[in-house]
Amino acid sequence: MENNILVYNDLTRKKEKLIPIENNKIGMYVCGPTIYDYAHLGHGRSAVVFDVIRRYLIFKGYKVKYVFNYTDIDDKIINRANEEKITTKQLTEKFEKIYDEDYKRLNILPPDVKPKPTEHIKEIVELIKRLEKNGYIYVIENDGVYYDISKFKEYGKLSHQSKEDLLSGARIKVDKRKKNPQDFVLWKFKKPNEPSWESPWGEGRPGWHIECSAMSMKYLGETFDIHGGGQDLIFPHHEDEIAQSEAATGKRFVNYWLHNGFITINKEKMSKSLKNFFTLREIFDKYEPRVVRYLFITKDYRSPIDFSDKSLENAKNTLERID
Repeated sequence: MENNILVYNDLTRKKEKLIPIENNKIGMYVCGPTIYDYAHLGHGRSAVVFDVIRRYLIFKGYKVKYVFNYTDIDDKIINRANEEKITTKQLTEKFEKIYDEDYKRLNILPPDVKPKPTEHIKEIVELIKRLEKNGYIYVIENDGVYYDISKFKEYGKLSHQSKEDLLSGARIKVDKRKKNPQDFVLWKFKKPNEPSWESPWGEGRPGWHIECSAMSMKYLGETFDIHGGGQDLIFPHHEDEIAQSEAATGKRFVNYWLHNGFITINKEKMSKSLKNFFTLREIFDKYEPRVVRYLFITKDYRSPIDFSDKSLENAKNTLERID
């Protein structure tokens, strides 16, 4: 089919012609939220952005397989569940329903696949075993299984930083047991009051980054067309996805990396500490969800967008004129 679509690829920092792996089909994976609390404006913007991109590709005649994950196991989920004296499953099932409702109100099409890591432990373990076979992992006793970034020569190619720059700019607390400060955990060993699963290295649970590699490759193949998410995920999450996926398969992981811009509130970064942090439901109490959706799409998806009562009122007035 004839194609004149250009996309900005964060991997190359260039606009490139979109050339799918299969002629009229596109595989698209977008990183969704960690479901332990209510959806905020940043979640809403990312979901709307990639919904619009998906709809446009469908409009242009492509058959799009859209995979959008929910993270249902991590430290924040465990801590919140323990605070509320419920299981992690009870907590995440509650918030999964809330996210689904909020996204529906924003007129976001349901994904073709909505995977969760607790339902893909087998695939995650198999991927770590491939990394072990290829010599990319090591074990820290009573801690977990780690990925050795020094073994992956192209580490930093998505964030466009050298290993040296990443190490000098690291804000993480240096763990002297790790071979490199930026090494990341693939499998966390079991601790008290935490859910766990069996693995060749001991009982535990998956790290954050490994889940997206395992789930995206299961549903879209070892190399697929588009991977999306917020700009805050470029490093370390998506950088680490590339490193572990390509180390396991020896193939290019993703052809086009797309990331949406940040949200500011009255020109300040959204933050709970600044008391300018808003959930979608709080905004929906004051404005129709379609006003919020319209505001999200009034700017180029890669640019930051300022959220304020004035911008919402302008969006509302514009929609009233269109009506």
